[in-house]
Amino acid sequence: MIKQLIVLSVFVAGVSFANTPKIEGGKYSLDAAHSKVGFDVSHLVIASVEGRFNGVTGEIEMGKKLEDTKILAKVDINSVNTGNGDRDKHLLGPDFFDAEKFPEMTFVSKSVSGKADALKIKGDLTMHGVTKTVTLDGKYAGVANDPFGNTKIAFQAKGKINRKDFGLTWSKMVEAGPVVGDEVMIELKVEAGKPIAKASN
Repeated sequence: MIKQLIVLSVFVAGVSFANTPKIEGGKYSLDAAHSKVGFDVSHLVIASVEGRFNGVTGEIEMGKKLEDTKILAKVDINSVNTGNGDRDKHLLGPDFFDAEKFPEMTFVSKSVSGKADALKIKGDLTMHGVTKTVTLDGKYAGVANDPFGNTKIAFQAKGKINRKDFGLTWSKMVEAGPVVGDEVMIELKVEAGKPIAKASN
């Protein structure tokens, strides 16, 4: 019986180790083609509007531990896409994002804590000329090599912000009624890569 328990303990430990995503240190550039920054805001209380930003760049610096991770993400506000051209044009105007004056949104991490599948990513979010510290619930998916010999890593994160904290308000008429919710859910799914180092001759 004791022998069986020892074998079971070793097996469980082996499974836990195998399920821990590998960490490979270094600097990784965000891959815009395989990354997404999305948002969801309520509309008329009973529905919601979803959108995304197609233009995202940045860098992830991985250390030996997840706690050493540093994240910098930059989002092109003009790349907003909600599936409706007129609405997107309105969002980019002075009534909301005012993209001509504030063309970029950034997120700079301050700390990363927790386990790979349950991270807390704390950082400064700057949007519409306002910077606020936010905490996102995140997940580190691991590291892999693509068919072209590049090392890839992936992170996911989500959280919520109050748009009014960043000065994102509509006209007084719209704000007087429950047309657009104050709370905005945001979700990031990012992939980043670096070339595999070639052996020197």
